[in-house]
Amino acid sequence: PWPIRRLDIEAMKKTADEELRNMGIVLDDLEQPIGTLSGGQRQCVAIARAVYFGARVLILDEPTAALGVKQSGVVLKYVAAARDRGLGVIFITHNPHHAYMVGDHFSVLRLGTMELSAARDQITLEELTNHMAGGAELAALKHELSQV
Repeated sequence: PWPIRRLDIEAMKKTADEELRNMGIVLDDLEQPIGTLSGGQRQCVAIARAVYFGARVLILDEPTAALGVKQSGVVLKYVAAARDRGLGVIFITHNPHHAYMVGDHFSVLRLGTMELSAARDQITLEELTNHMAGGAELAALKHELSQV
């Protein structure tokens, strides 16, 4: 027969609270269902959970896409905190401003080809934005539209 195991709910709450606080996240009610949290809070809980369970790399695909400015700022803060704790963070986004706030190195892919690979100190936000927006293609389009 299998031994009977019991969940230590109080220890689980304490651990959850400690880990969330380590990431700077304070939840008033640890029993609040995740579905009732804001989008930004959900992202932050996911990041804290990954850190707690020993993740060495976070792969975040558009974590701020459906969030407002304030919630995006909260998520970016925790992405930076995870990075500063030594985790590798792959932050996939279409928002150059968000990428530039937390990124150390930028890679821009276009149709499966590496268009740009640059360290933060090698590129400005304006240059990154231009690459992400399809700089050369936009210039050609602008020229084409001026001919109409």
